[in-house]
Amino acid sequence: MKRYNLLIVLLLLAFNLATAQKNSPAADFSAIGEAKTKIENTVPLVLEHLKVIADKEGDNSIYTNGKTALGKEYAILQSEFWLYNGNMSNCILNNSSKKAKKCMQYHTQYLRNTFINYNNYISYITKKNGYIGVDSDIKKDFTPSEITKKLGDAYYVASEASQRMKGTQRKEFLEQPKSDDYKLKPYAEVAQ
Repeated sequence: MKRYNLLIVLLLLAFNLATAQKNSPAADFSAIGEAKTKIENTVPLVLEHLKVIADKEGDNSIYTNGKTALGKEYAILQSEFWLYNGNMSNCILNNSSKKAKKCMQYHTQYLRNTFINYNNYISYITKKNGYIGVDSDIKKDFTPSEITKKLGDAYYVASEASQRMKGTQRKEFLEQPKSDDYKLKPYAEVAQ
């Protein structure tokens, strides 16, 4: 009879380890890579639009000034995005499950507000750009609420998966979003 109990315990342990592996960093944190791509893709679209407006108006300062202003907005978003990934991992590592969720909600809301500000800026610059009647056919794939929902969900899943991990495995798992792979590219590189 004791052998069967031991077998059940071993099977449950194997199931828990397999479940934790299923919630691997690649599956959980892929939303960060998607968000990174969506953010970086906004820059060439906006710059292309500014170039069209500058050519149409015969005033290259529209492009030059717009490029500089976009760089400032991108820098704000870049630093907030990097802080968000670090803060979310720290929320999970340093808090109980209940406190971690509250901490993660706070940081996700703050990032969402930063995304909304950036989206409002690029919407303004691509739709009007200070010229009445100048509209754009630009199609950007950047929706702040959608992106932050996916990011928040990814971190909640990561939090649950990490609860089943122990010691260094948990720490290494939560260090992944802080890797350079998830950093936004520098503006100068994206703006070429």
